Amino acid sequence: MSSVSTPCYPESWLQSWAWQSYQVRYITPDLSNTKPTVVLIHGFGACKEHWRHNVETLASNWDVVALDLVGFGSSAKPKACLDGETPEPGSLRYGIDGWADQVVAFVTEHVKTPVVLVGNSIGGVVALTAAQKLEREGQSAAGVVLVDCAQRAIDDKRVDEQPFGRRLSRPLLKALVRKRWLTTALFRSLARPTVIRAVLKQAYPTGGNVDDTLVNILYNATQDSGAGESFRGFINLFNDRLAPDVLKELATPVSVIWGSSDPWEPVEEAQQWQAISCVQSFDSLEGLGHCPHDEAPERVNPLLLKRIHSMLNTQAEHAA
Repeated sequence: MSSVSTPCYPESWLQSWAWQSYQVRYITPDLSNTKPTVVLIHGFGACKEHWRHNVETLASNWDVVALDLVGFGSSAKPKACLDGETPEPGSLRYGIDGWADQVVAFVTEHVKTPVVLVGNSIGGVVALTAAQKLEREGQSAAGVVLVDCAQRAIDDKRVDEQPFGRRLSRPLLKALVRKRWLTTALFRSLARPTVIRAVLKQAYPTGGNVDDTLVNILYNATQDSGAGESFRGFINLFNDRLAPDVLKELATPVSVIWGSSDPWEPVEEAQQWQAISCVQSFDSLEGLGHCPHDEAPERVNPLLLKRIHSMLNTQAEHAA
């Protein structure tokens, strides 16, 4: 179990839940099931505390839950099992579908009211996939809000877009990142406060809210036993879900919020998603980066309130 503390939230908000054989941690100010519920899904390397500047604003209107996906934050961090490897007891194949199954199981078990899923980065792809799974189970979400959703340019299905040299070296790269000794060494080289702060400053172009609290939260989670396993699992996701593919099959309404200066996920590519029928709105935030909800919550929270209200009102009208 994690050593991560929760300085961003009251201790009374911290909850545990057993999903399959794994312990999942989440926070909720009050899961009353008398109001619609907003489920917040973090990105790679982040955790429930990454929504520290959004939860209270949203909770003034709805029930709010921020989950730690398995492998992150203070949830369980099982050993990674890659394709072609023999599963060990308690191991996990990290990937979009597994995390989406976690979200769906939580919603099915704990949420009895209309739900909106909000995901940042890889959490956006997880949110979309969870919404798709909920549709197939006949319990559709009221909507999905994507905040700088991961575009996964390294996926096998996008290999033709890569420069020739990168395509040529791809088999070697894929062979190397399967080596646990290598991924462990790489993870440890990255899991240092100075590196984490440098990455955050790249992700947050304005520097807003890159503070000691956030650095410590992210660093502490990397010190847990097994923390390097989710890293190994994630960097081996060469053939997994792509957001546009899921969007094209989705009936659930989707709103998109994007930092125009995101250094990793180009806003120009995301803007093309507006041609997909389920995408209802697209808000580009000038000068913000990959995590605008944390970098500039004073700009993002009003948009979250507006888009979630609209989704819930539309669902209520259709149900009437």
